Amino acid sequence: MWDFEHGQAGTDFDISYTVPSACAADLQRGVADIGIIPAAAYTTVPGLLILPGVAIASRRAVRSILLVSKVPIDEIQSVALDTSSLTSVALVKVLFAKWWGGDKTFSSMSPDLEKMLQQHDAGLVIGDPALKVDRSQYFTYDLAEEWLQLTGKPFVFAFWAMRQQALKDAGAGLDLVAIFQKSRDHGLVPDSLKSISQEWASRLGLSEADVQAYLRENIHYYLDSACIEGLQLFYGYAQECGALPAAPALDFLEITKPALI
Repeated sequence: MWDFEHGQAGTDFDISYTVPSACAADLQRGVADIGIIPAAAYTTVPGLLILPGVAIASRRAVRSILLVSKVPIDEIQSVALDTSSLTSVALVKVLFAKWWGGDKTFSSMSPDLEKMLQQHDAGLVIGDPALKVDRSQYFTYDLAEEWLQLTGKPFVFAFWAMRQQALKDAGAGLDLVAIFQKSRDHGLVPDSLKSISQEWASRLGLSEADVQAYLRENIHYYLDSACIEGLQLFYGYAQECGALPAAPALDFLEITKPALI
């Protein structure tokens, strides 16, 4: 979002902030034109175009998507799910169905780890709460790291998408692909990352160094060919085990080519 908050891009869009699952719902209802959506939402919201090249993905441990357990993985029978990320919920179900052993009991709960573990063997914890988990006290499994070790592929949690109908109404002079890719690039320069870390460390109760490390090392921001392969593999496995409906073919917004003079 760097250029939308600090650069020219912000003047071309009406911007609102919410969680990715709500972005997907707004796209489905037609009240938003472009949103960053959970990968899982692409299977349920029709008529979307993916903005190429930009993602929230991971090619290693992600740290912010954890299965936290009182017992080793092979002893887990019940799992409490923080449903704020349907993609992570689907991923944990895929991991159990394909590799860890199926036939578990899954229950939706608010992301309170103590209450989750009072009633279940394990809990799926997502986002800021996951970054604060004292991992020395539990058995913890980083879902992106587990996926990578088992498949050899990165995992894609979210990406930008727009309604096909909205494309017809977009200004002809807006190169949407370039706008979103440049915003990503400008947000990743060292001064930008330092500024983001300074702003968010106190909000999250983490050190600036920890926030910077997370942004630099744990998140992969490129929807590259390896991520697309991982995304398609996830969709196939999720459909196979009933965690998600069948995904449509990946439909990308075309990159605008400069006119020849």
